[in-house]
Amino acid sequence: MESAQNHRPVIPQDQLPEHPRDRSPLTGAVRDLWRAALPSERLCYATGAVLTFSGLAHLLVFAVDGGPWDGPVSWRKPVTFGVSFGLTLIALTWVTSYLRIGARTRNVLLVVFAADCVLEVGGITLQAWRRVPSHLDMESGFDTAVSMSLAVGGGILVVLLSVFAVASFRRRPSGPTGMPLALRSGFAILLVALASGAAMIARGVILTKTGHQEAAYHSTAPLKPLHGVSLHAVLVLPALAWLMSRTAWSERTRNGVMRGAVACYAAAVAAAGVWAAITY
Repeated sequence: MESAQNHRPVIPQDQLPEHPRDRSPLTGAVRDLWRAALPSERLCYATGAVLTFSGLAHLLVFAVDGGPWDGPVSWRKPVTFGVSFGLTLIALTWVTSYLRIGARTRNVLLVVFAADCVLEVGGITLQAWRRVPSHLDMESGFDTAVSMSLAVGGGILVVLLSVFAVASFRRRPSGPTGMPLALRSGFAILLVALASGAAMIARGVILTKTGHQEAAYHSTAPLKPLHGVSLHAVLVLPALAWLMSRTAWSERTRNGVMRGAVACYAAAVAAAGVWAAITY
């Protein structure tokens, strides 16, 4: 029978073997996480690292080639999407180990998510090198196919991430003090990112279909800050909980800090939401 608990017991820090060449707690924790990872998790971690590296590499391309940073055709898109999707994939692979969800179900969802991330970043990067817009571009048959593939991929991302979000609320996640709140808050805020992303795609498609191609390219600008801020809460908040677990702070202190961090992050999302409402 499939286990409903994925999180593997964490060996106390003072019992971990010390590598003679590495005395960094952070690097040591990353190494231990990799050693304990399942094959599917290692695949996702490696894929996330490659996507992140691809995004950073395009910063060098931008430095050499130049051109605009903003707009539908720029090197900004492979940079930001590569780094964002890469970090999100790594973060999701890690944080879902604390969710009480079937192991096989989680592995399948993660692998599909990784493949979808590759599709999204690959399509965006391809179009950047072709010097054409990646989203909402219906100028040719090939461009339409890429644009629609990215839209479908975005829909799949919404479904997968929503499943993980629901799982975080159905049963209390495991982990150190503050982690359950961090995960539930992170996934709740992530749903805001998914909703804003879906709104950008929907409005852009409608404008494109009605013959307003140029307006479609610029229609997403008001929602981008909201989308960007809310997207990474599921990484930032759990990372804070993990870092606090490495301190000597009391449980009460860690819970208080986490509640404050969630409130600050929610305020930032609300501010981005107000900006979107004013400028949309």
